[in-house]
Amino acid sequence: MNIKTLPLALLCLFYITSSAQQNTTEAKIDKLISQMTLAEKVGQMTQVTLDVVAKGKAFDDNKTMEIDPAKLDSILLKYHVGSILNTGTYAIPRERWHDIISKIQKVATEKTRMKIPVLYGIDAIHGATYTAGSTIFPQELAMAATWNPALIEKAGAISAYEVRASGIPWNFSPVLDLGRQPLWSRFFETFGEDPYLASQMGKAIIHGYQGDDFSNPEKVAACLKHYVGYSNSTSGKDRTPILMPERLLREYYLVPFAEAIKNGAMTVMVNSSEINGTPVHADYHIVTEILKQELNFQGFAVTDWEDIIMLYTVHNVAANYKDAVALSINAGIDMSMTPLDVDFCKYLIENVNEGKVPMSRIDDAVRRILRVKIKLGLFEHPYYDAKMYPKFASPEFANQNYLTALESVTLLKNTNNIMPLAKDKKVLVTGAGANLLNPLNGAWTYTWQGVETKHNPKDKKTILQAIQDEIGADKTIYVEGTTYDKDVNTAEAVKQAQNADYIIVCLAEKPSAEKPGDIEDLTMDRNQLNLIKELAKTGKKIILVLAENRPRLISEIEPLVDAVVMAYHPGNEGGRAIAEILFGDANPSGKLPFTYPRYTGSFTTYDYKKSEMRDPSFGMNAINPQYTFGSGLSYTTFKYSDLILDKNSIGFNDSIKVSVKVSNTGTREGKEVVQLYVRDEVASITPSNKRLKGFSKVNLKAGESTIVTFVIHPKDLAFVNAKNEWITEAGDFTVLVDGMSKGFLLSK
Repeated sequence: MNIKTLPLALLCLFYITSSAQQNTTEAKIDKLISQMTLAEKVGQMTQVTLDVVAKGKAFDDNKTMEIDPAKLDSILLKYHVGSILNTGTYAIPRERWHDIISKIQKVATEKTRMKIPVLYGIDAIHGATYTAGSTIFPQELAMAATWNPALIEKAGAISAYEVRASGIPWNFSPVLDLGRQPLWSRFFETFGEDPYLASQMGKAIIHGYQGDDFSNPEKVAACLKHYVGYSNSTSGKDRTPILMPERLLREYYLVPFAEAIKNGAMTVMVNSSEINGTPVHADYHIVTEILKQELNFQGFAVTDWEDIIMLYTVHNVAANYKDAVALSINAGIDMSMTPLDVDFCKYLIENVNEGKVPMSRIDDAVRRILRVKIKLGLFEHPYYDAKMYPKFASPEFANQNYLTALESVTLLKNTNNIMPLAKDKKVLVTGAGANLLNPLNGAWTYTWQGVETKHNPKDKKTILQAIQDEIGADKTIYVEGTTYDKDVNTAEAVKQAQNADYIIVCLAEKPSAEKPGDIEDLTMDRNQLNLIKELAKTGKKIILVLAENRPRLISEIEPLVDAVVMAYHPGNEGGRAIAEILFGDANPSGKLPFTYPRYTGSFTTYDYKKSEMRDPSFGMNAINPQYTFGSGLSYTTFKYSDLILDKNSIGFNDSIKVSVKVSNTGTREGKEVVQLYVRDEVASITPSNKRLKGFSKVNLKAGESTIVTFVIHPKDLAFVNAKNEWITEAGDFTVLVDGMSKGFLLSK
């Protein structure tokens, strides 16, 4: 429904109803807060992990996770804890989830004085990753490679359905950090390097999670991670210092968060690191002045794991835990992921009683938390009957997952159109990623790091198995070749290559996330590169498939292969999608959402400044990535023509329409991503080479053409100036689409 098209009477009714609902919600919150003790308020601000209320140790793989009634009573009745998160070491059946959640909620809503339900949260970042049998989608980086927000919204909706089917109403997703530091261990969790692309993908998946009303039993509350700048660590290591001017933070890293908040996201998880020497959990300017005041964020801010404790144990900006609690809560933190004890409660109560934290700050935090619980409908439905979700892990969901994986796979090289491969030829399949599901799924899949194989579903195909289904086992030779970091039988792979027409080498990075994913060198593991080098000596044609957390450098072996397929982490249906693209059942349409670097010392993003182009010979040829942002090949060809601007000059209250003709000049149907870039020719802050301002994915049959239209407004030409203000300056601009360009003037 488009509100702008409603008749005036209905429009008035809409706003009256919305206002009434808001007043009712706030009145309910007022009543609850007025009746709560300080301890009950502080409890609402506290989040513990499941381990704290479980029998034995929930994180021990050898134990069965069960709720300990005595522990649960203590946490909810004595300490009034308002939120619980996480699972144990591995994914569990949703029936077990319902047992856990229902026991927690029954104590919260039947035995506590205030009857406030618990808000349970989980990291379901590409599907219900901690529920056995769920639909596991591509990771966010692969989602971004589809350049198809409609697909991503559907992925979000299915993920929400299956998370809520597990009894859980709060999802710690999406990650809206930008992937501009390729060393970073969580690069694969981002929507890529560009703020506009990340904003559009973020908006899509959040609407899939929340819908228009996240009290809907098929929706969950989203949580934006990790506010803000977390991905831009100077060293590339996780949770290490970030040095970044506020101007850059606002123009790039804040943009996806601002767009998500504008579109209704109600919770954020705060950056675990420090920016310019101040831990974000202690930064009043970032958490309160920008997030809550400038962006008018009405939801609540939660910490990541033990991050308030880290203020005194790691960052050393507080002398002890008690001081750290005061520092963070006064900065604007609303909920503490403590998560292994309730000392936070004790110290926050002491700080309030001693006047170090004002009661107004406590009431504000509790109001924000209760607002989310009410909007989720938890007071009426703390959990739903598991029978309400018959589509859980359904063939319909699996097919949508497959379609998403299919559009993510990106063909980066195809010498002499060697692909698609003929099905009547014999292939050698080898490499660390050839016969494992884990590098297709990545971390946060069944287990935190995603490396154990025993929890993988038996009915999902590895790349090898999918190729065998595609062309027959009799035409497929398999030799492992290498593991991630060790040679197994490269010599045997070379020997068997003599019996094959083509070699498909699946290089892969061992799944990892956060600190365990820190690396010292972006170059792909040496033994895997050596596998390619040895196979190249056979003279056989080589197709390279990459399943990796981040762009591992392949420059020394890329000239030795005939085709390169970027698979990212395509999820449980990734093997099938890759095989169908390899052999031509499907036409690749993925485009890179980041710039793939060629060298260890050159991590330039696509929106570089002109000064970065200067080479050692004082020419302008320094930009030389392995593959450019937005690139990706097809089995058909597309021709762009007739780039037209409807006017040559606009004012600040006007807009300009840009149209371009796109034709499928090849022999088969295919999808193309039309990308619109704009360059500011002269500005008071050095302008970028170009900036993405629009994109549209179109499907064209062979010989078919279409006109794609974009509209550019003056606000789309804005940047952040030296005063940290968004500003649009008059002057000359250039529109760029697929090598074509047209200029226009923005006049005062």
